[in-house]
Amino acid sequence: MSTDVQKMMDDKSAKSISILRENLNTVRAGRANPALLDKVLVDYYGNPTPLKNVANITTPDPKSLLIAPFDSKLIHEIEKAINLVNLGINPTNDGKSIRLSIPPITEERRKELTKIIKKFGEDAKIAIRNERRDANEGLKRQEKTSEITEDDLKDELDKIQKKADKNIKEIDDIVAGKEREIMEV
Repeated sequence: MSTDVQKMMDDKSAKSISILRENLNTVRAGRANPALLDKVLVDYYGNPTPLKNVANITTPDPKSLLIAPFDSKLIHEIEKAINLVNLGINPTNDGKSIRLSIPPITEERRKELTKIIKKFGEDAKIAIRNERRDANEGLKRQEKTSEITEDDLKDELDKIQKKADKNIKEIDDIVAGKEREIMEV
């Protein structure tokens, strides 16, 4: 029964780390990355649709993104959607495609982005700690109902703690990597 608790914690932890990675992908590092546009929703015949579903997004060079809509009639809708997301980048429309030139970020902005990254990391750590707490409570309930012994409880709590520590270290490594990327000039 205790393996169910561990499996549930593993699943939730993997999801927390995945969400952290998704959030960090949306942080602009001064380098062109199609993930910057993941949150852009285009009005496609009245339905909000992710940009990547209505256009091809490429990086022709490290400082720009090229968006080629599958339907050329959508070009103005895409431009409007990009402006609504407020990326701080002005789209350039040539009638067939949209180009986004990624401006270099200032030192002050880099420091702000580092704070945002640390906040994302801390939120992920809090989620891991909450998952550890839930797993520990589940194990303690199993011990109270005599599903597992006191010795098993101690072993399982130790395993849960080690998994939580490993996940928190992974989060720290991910955040540190993104900070290095941001601070790179």
